[in-house]
Amino acid sequence: MRIEGPVKPGLRMESADGRRLVLLKGTVPVLFARQRATHRGVHYARTGRYASPLPPLRAERARAAAESAAPGSAEWSERWAAYAEAGLRAAADGPLHTGEWLLAPDAHRWFVDANWPKLLAHDPDRGHLTWFGYGDPVEDARDLLPLRALSHPEAPRVKAYRRQYREGVLPPVFAWWISGLNSPVVLDGHDRLTAALAEGGRPQVLLLSRAADAAWVARWAERPVLEYEKRVATLEGPLAPTRIANESRMLAARLRSIVHSYDLTRAWPFPGGAPGWDAAASAHVPGWAPDADR
Repeated sequence: MRIEGPVKPGLRMESADGRRLVLLKGTVPVLFARQRATHRGVHYARTGRYASPLPPLRAERARAAAESAAPGSAEWSERWAAYAEAGLRAAADGPLHTGEWLLAPDAHRWFVDANWPKLLAHDPDRGHLTWFGYGDPVEDARDLLPLRALSHPEAPRVKAYRRQYREGVLPPVFAWWISGLNSPVVLDGHDRLTAALAEGGRPQVLLLSRAADAAWVARWAERPVLEYEKRVATLEGPLAPTRIANESRMLAARLRSIVHSYDLTRAWPFPGGAPGWDAAASAHVPGWAPDADR
């Protein structure tokens, strides 16, 4: 996606010295975060004031999308990406700002299957995400951060989405990659996330991120293309066409992951710097005192 504006979006990250981060929706803080000095993780505190920039999804749209393309297919993902793009472009409080963006399925296999159940079992409003896991609690190894508390699996709206999951028509979760957190956050679809996990499944996820620079993509694509050409040039015999086809598929997957690389998330300076951030955190998440020095 090529976005022409605004320069500063309504939903945005702001930062201050000392690895201090805050996610704002307009002037309202929805998430405070503090990176650890050892770069092993990030402490966070939700304020309970997040609301999706996208309108609620009606069941009729979910079923229509499933009828027009097989759920989980590339065409199905593209249709939902187009839906989300239109909604985010129209949103006054969305994350899009001037530049190139991607909205697509995860090409980097970020989500570890074993980490999904932890979201239902351990999703505190004030918690910690481990980046490497050494010496940290096992439950802190989560790959997705909800921006509000997840609803109970038996909540009416979640139960409706659980039916959609069983029918195979549940829309994807829209997530946003934030490099300062080294994690995607749930932009839209908290209840759909809960529904899929409550049914013992995994949600389909479309990830929003800033697109990597074209020159960077070209540089990183050079080596796999050269290696592919060398391998293919040596293939001979009756199995050569099959082996070339296999090499081509692997090259396509590698290039796709390079093209879909996540660029750094833009963060604006927080007014008042570190003292202003500390005061805002005390006001919106009183008593939160993350141990960010270890």
